[in-house]
Amino acid sequence: MQDTCLVPTPPYSALIFDCDGTLAHTIPTHIQAWLATLRPLGVDLSQEWLYDRRGMSSLELIETVNHTFGYALDANTVNPARKKYFLDLLHQVVEIEAVADVARSHYGRVPLAVASGGDIRVVEPTLKAIGLYSLFDAIVTVNDVERGKPAPDIFLLAADRMGVTPTDCIVYEDSDAGLEAAHRAGMRAIDVRELWLTSEAEIGVTDS
Repeated sequence: MQDTCLVPTPPYSALIFDCDGTLAHTIPTHIQAWLATLRPLGVDLSQEWLYDRRGMSSLELIETVNHTFGYALDANTVNPARKKYFLDLLHQVVEIEAVADVARSHYGRVPLAVASGGDIRVVEPTLKAIGLYSLFDAIVTVNDVERGKPAPDIFLLAADRMGVTPTDCIVYEDSDAGLEAAHRAGMRAIDVRELWLTSEAEIGVTDS
């Protein structure tokens, strides 16, 4: 049975899903990968700080770290290492069942897309790992646009690839940046965070 807070309200012609933290429970794993990459470089961020910036592309996050804390991290060095850490941990990622059930129940009924601020080389393996990749008519990532969320570009491109009008789409998101991007694209959005209260257990906080 689907959670009632996730049931899309007509009219709509297509559904668009974020990936990390929406379809896939990847946020703790991404945080692990960031910490494992940055700590050897002398950058000691908190898990909470990283959690609050989910939805940013990796390039935007690195720029934010540099600007906020005065570092000079090189994205060309940091990103490949971070992706390797994440992919090595991919086996521990699971679907967020309530949201995945929405996608499964609408497969073949309306066009479905993923619109993620992540890299395609991470998003595709993630969707395949949780068994949802084949559901989607379009997968759009930060690689496809000049501006990531909260700009509307990713969602507008997803609608275009599905051949539907943006205002006829409903978006599933878990971040403020993603929700803002959806609204700027003229789309209705469902905040999947209504499924849970943010807690230390959900964030994956440890004392280490």
